[in-house]
Amino acid sequence: MSAKAVVIKNLTKKFANPGGVGEFTVIDSISLEVERGAFASIVGPSGCGKSTLLNIVAGIEPYDSGQVQVHSAGGTSNSTARIGYVFQSPRLLNWLSVEDNIKFALEAQSIDKKRWNGQVKKYLELVGLSGQELNYPLKLSGGMQQRVAISRALAIEPDILLMDEPFSHLDEITARKMRVDLTEILQKARPTILFVTHSLREAVFLSEEVYMMSLKPARIFKHVRVDIPRPRQPEDPRLFDLEKNLVQEFFAVLEQNLR
Repeated sequence: MSAKAVVIKNLTKKFANPGGVGEFTVIDSISLEVERGAFASIVGPSGCGKSTLLNIVAGIEPYDSGQVQVHSAGGTSNSTARIGYVFQSPRLLNWLSVEDNIKFALEAQSIDKKRWNGQVKKYLELVGLSGQELNYPLKLSGGMQQRVAISRALAIEPDILLMDEPFSHLDEITARKMRVDLTEILQKARPTILFVTHSLREAVFLSEEVYMMSLKPARIFKHVRVDIPRPRQPEDPRLFDLEKNLVQEFFAVLEQNLR
């Protein structure tokens, strides 16, 4: 049996209503598991609670009930697991060079300073940005900035990498290339990934596991294993067929939610 990197059981999250009177449920009894080294996606409409779920896994957001375990490579303690996070926008520090943005993350994770230069070189090369160490974020394209963000997250060598719609702000041509490049990058880095997206096409292309989330209160209504071998091509008809079937199920559930 494969080791589990993330285990979520009956997770519920509530927020206060506007005006502070009462509460409403955002996430309702969600359960899912991610095996170590796997790429799992959570797909759902905008505003359904996907980012909230990632923030809970990251320890940024508290939750009301249930259980969340993030297992480190050598144990099962949330406190010792190292988590990398790639957000929707790169969130780079514009006054720092590319290498100093990465070193900032290494310092925050208490990585031995003797390793910094090696980690910067290794992970910039991995994302195709060798030679950009001394450049500044505002001189880079949007796609290059997001590559720096991915390099920064990978440089800490996380037990799990969280990715929150990392290509949603890019044009489709750039986003398509980034998806293909990401699959090549991750074949070398091999972290466990929990990926959030509202695109079923993106999810089935990238993932081994897809969890489909309904509108608020968010629930997981379907879990699909993508058994299409890697490397994959975006135009693979098997991906289109799977996406088509999942889209039909997705809209059927949305219609039930809206009744």
